[in-house]
Amino acid sequence: MATAADRAAGRVMLALVALLFVGNALNYVDRQVLALLKPTLQVEFHWSDRDYAHLGAAFQIAAAGALLFVGWFVDRLGVRLAYGIAVATWSMAGMAHALAGTVQQFVAARIVLAAGESVSTPAGVKAATIYLPLRTRSVAIGLINTAPNIGAILTPVLIPPFALAFGWQAAFIVTGSLGFAWLVGWALATRNLKPLGNVPERARVAWGVLLGDRRTWAVIGAKALTDCVWWFVLFWMPDFFNRQFAMGQGAIGWPIAIIFSLAALGAMSSGGIYPILLSRGFTVNGARKSSMLFYALVVLAMPLALTVGSPWIAAVMIGLGLFAHQGFSTNIFGMTADVVPAMRVASVIALGAVAGNLSGTAIIELAGWSLSNGHGYVPMFAICGGAYLAALAFIQAMLPRLELANV
Repeated sequence: MATAADRAAGRVMLALVALLFVGNALNYVDRQVLALLKPTLQVEFHWSDRDYAHLGAAFQIAAAGALLFVGWFVDRLGVRLAYGIAVATWSMAGMAHALAGTVQQFVAARIVLAAGESVSTPAGVKAATIYLPLRTRSVAIGLINTAPNIGAILTPVLIPPFALAFGWQAAFIVTGSLGFAWLVGWALATRNLKPLGNVPERARVAWGVLLGDRRTWAVIGAKALTDCVWWFVLFWMPDFFNRQFAMGQGAIGWPIAIIFSLAALGAMSSGGIYPILLSRGFTVNGARKSSMLFYALVVLAMPLALTVGSPWIAAVMIGLGLFAHQGFSTNIFGMTADVVPAMRVASVIALGAVAGNLSGTAIIELAGWSLSNGHGYVPMFAICGGAYLAALAFIQAMLPRLELANV
């Protein structure tokens, strides 16, 4: 029978997962608003496709630069303080978009937004690693990784009509202000959090040890190969449906919502598949890589979106790609939490995110170039189709056998 102390600890952990979920959702609400308002802002500020691509690239490069320090920031200050500072920073930056009147001012706001938002995933995965028991960690990470999709489902449904009714500036102000409400809950609910076992909440990380570990490079390579797909969809899909199917600002949110609904299912399914395979006798290595192979095969449906005449069928095809992406991504996070020593988890996740942001920059710029030169969306969809099999092959080459970390 559970004691009162056990029940209290369970409530604290439940509150932690809920706050990490909401924080990660808000992260993607704030970053997606610009993409959804592209048709309006492009007309008002006379942006070209290359201008828009440069805005995306500025965000990616800024996030990649910030992520070089995020692992140290989270590991050194601890999750509670580091995450709180980050949410305050990105919320103010999101609201600052409403004051921008030139491309340069939008770029400045995006750079600060990117720096704050880069903390979210490393902090979330480290929190799950040090505060949650092993048997619930994979499910929790799957749930947390579902959060961006919830934000990405609600934002395209709510923000375009809201912007049409109240103006694009109001959309940035309202979405940015949500982070300050979250901060109140974070401060109250995490006061009594205690790391499990002997894992330190704050620790120094030796860069030589970090970069000399094949586990670190397995995560970096996998994120570099796969995160570009997420960034491509997040940044360019509103334009894809506007350009390919002549969908206007008011209607464009619905196919985007379908895509991210399927992505949410991918994250949730991954959080369940891995423990099920373990319970059926699979090794850690077999369960993790079998799950990854499943998602790597599902994503092969994504390029078929270019061949269909219906935006809704195209949304399902692209949604299957993001279903696979989120399932695969959750497995990367789970693999990191399992095989990397806890004191290094935030740093390893951050380095992986650096690689993912840089590859995201590349594909965003490639899309701008491809569209401007008459090649359409074909090159990017081709990259998306093969990315996950390549990532799994890289993980296998770096880590032929996954084993739980000792500390």
